[in-house]
Amino acid sequence: MRSQGLTGAITMPGDKSISHRALMFGAMAQGETIISGLLEGEDVLATGRAMAQLGAKIEKRGNYWHVEGVGVGNFKQPSEPLDFGNAGTGVRLAMGLVGTYPFVSRYEGDASLSVRPMNRVLNPLREIGVEVVEEQPGGKLPIALKGPANPAPIHYKTPMASAQVKSAIMLAGLIIPGTTTVIEEVHTRDHTEKMLQGFGAKVDVTTDADGVRTIKVEGLPDLRGQEVLVPGDPSSAAFPMVAALIVPGSDLTIENVLMNPTRTGLITSLIEMGGDIELTNQRKSGGEDIADIRVKHSQLKGVTIPAERAASMIDEYPVLAVAASFARGATHMPGIDELRVKESDRLAAVANGLKANGVDCIEGEDFLTVEGMGDQVPGGGMVETHLDHRIAMCFLVMGLAAQNAVKIDDSAMIATSFPSFVPDMTRLGAQFGKPNH
Repeated sequence: MRSQGLTGAITMPGDKSISHRALMFGAMAQGETIISGLLEGEDVLATGRAMAQLGAKIEKRGNYWHVEGVGVGNFKQPSEPLDFGNAGTGVRLAMGLVGTYPFVSRYEGDASLSVRPMNRVLNPLREIGVEVVEEQPGGKLPIALKGPANPAPIHYKTPMASAQVKSAIMLAGLIIPGTTTVIEEVHTRDHTEKMLQGFGAKVDVTTDADGVRTIKVEGLPDLRGQEVLVPGDPSSAAFPMVAALIVPGSDLTIENVLMNPTRTGLITSLIEMGGDIELTNQRKSGGEDIADIRVKHSQLKGVTIPAERAASMIDEYPVLAVAASFARGATHMPGIDELRVKESDRLAAVANGLKANGVDCIEGEDFLTVEGMGDQVPGGGMVETHLDHRIAMCFLVMGLAAQNAVKIDDSAMIATSFPSFVPDMTRLGAQFGKPNH
């Protein structure tokens, strides 16, 4: 429902991508990894449970998570399927991490994850020699894999911009003698490269004149446990950021946010739209850039977002579409077909949610154009979230500045990535009605 200005400071939950990797790499390393700032959402906790099934010891003591790893190549065969719930990152990375072992490992997930495509990971694993023992039609979960007795390194060019595919191949390469090579034409988030180097892996990254990246991973490295500080998740920061831009009277500081250049496309886009956004307290930790973000209410204008920016903000397009609804003029977002294979078909879900709340938009196979309405967004509609946390949060944000309350059909799944979203936003001045579960 329409909110007063959002003011104060908010700290984001830990970055989901880095949280998944911290648990996985800690489980694979020798010795103890101590993690602070871990995102304690359902997706990440599912990854932690899976790592424990593979032999790692994982426990929380106070504010820190302690992971006692088993060393590269020493995972044990899990006695039960590895259940990743809603975690697409968790399951795809784990298939690379575990699938090359010479035993059968099974992977499953919830109803939403079970309709997401896994062939993008299964295809390169097949090239390595991994046998897909069991899969559902279309390469869907549940899936069972068995690694070869003698896995061979591969030279693989990723057919789409996907950090998950790149990472799965790199992780598979860790237990294969020799050099595994991944070629990516579009630079995707590079947390796997940076964190593996931090744990002691030999990872060589080169970029040619056309921006094509070649990543080489040496197999059988001696990984050592590390202290990992997980910065705030920029994908979660997107929601209070857009809320502050569209709610009159807002002046908000979002603290300790990851500023990796492969993750900042939304900030760039919102500034181009006229957003009053300032980065302060810029610093580095664990090889990653971190900053605080100050955001004030702004009159936004419609722009065209370059298609090549999609990889750096793919999870943020739903909330960008909400910001575009409150802009003056049209905002065109091309090159976003990857949205169709997320937790839901996010492109369709966003378009339907906008229309349900009186915002005109055109949904193409790989683009969305939103006709901005300034501060006259009607609202008043019911949005189907399709069990997708980002759809739920972006339309709750819309409701904070729309003329009438925006309803969502379910809010329970917000806990997968941002468990404290409603209480945190309420503390800043946001007003929400009674949640639906």
